[in-house]
Amino acid sequence: MTNDSRLTTDSHYYTIETPSVEEFKDRGSRFIAYAYPITGIPDFKEKLSALKKEHPKAVHHCFAYRLGLDGTNFRVSDDGEPSGTAGRPILGQIDSKQITNVLVVVVRYFGGTLLGVPGLITAYKTATAFALQTTAIVQKPVLTNYRLQFDYTQMNDVMKAVKQFDCVVLKQEMQLFCSLEIGVPKLWQDEVMNKLNDLKGVEVEKI
Repeated sequence: MTNDSRLTTDSHYYTIETPSVEEFKDRGSRFIAYAYPITGIPDFKEKLSALKKEHPKAVHHCFAYRLGLDGTNFRVSDDGEPSGTAGRPILGQIDSKQITNVLVVVVRYFGGTLLGVPGLITAYKTATAFALQTTAIVQKPVLTNYRLQFDYTQMNDVMKAVKQFDCVVLKQEMQLFCSLEIGVPKLWQDEVMNKLNDLKGVEVEKI
């Protein structure tokens, strides 16, 4: 990762908006690349498991993902291909777009002809590039999560503050006494906290 990478932006990060699928063929072999926006390891495991069930006869299910903002949370797998020919080229394409919270799985069906190390690297790299080119890259705010607890009569005031600063509602329990988990954009954190602290009886806890 380079120092000028967009990943290190303090208040925003870049990721893909929707899943995409593209295919690359070389000498009979098919390389089907699936790109997904993901939120964590469980998300990754679920997507990979689903693809293995969808393509049980494929010879390889190679992948790479990157999560988080500091550039340290990533994983690559060659899944039986020669070392360095699949997972790393896939990750290289993710990083070239300077995006995170992204998984790419490339499913390979062998066509009967060995492609050699350079051929494999090119195939996995190209399939991934195709998939990432066909989905929009979007900017998302870095969020800090808080739990709010308040009386039901304060619902309108609390929700007004939440909407005003584009907070994300993660979980809510609305009864006589309400519990709300929200993601607060880092950019507006001070303003949101000031607004909520002005509301008497609203308990705010960082989670």
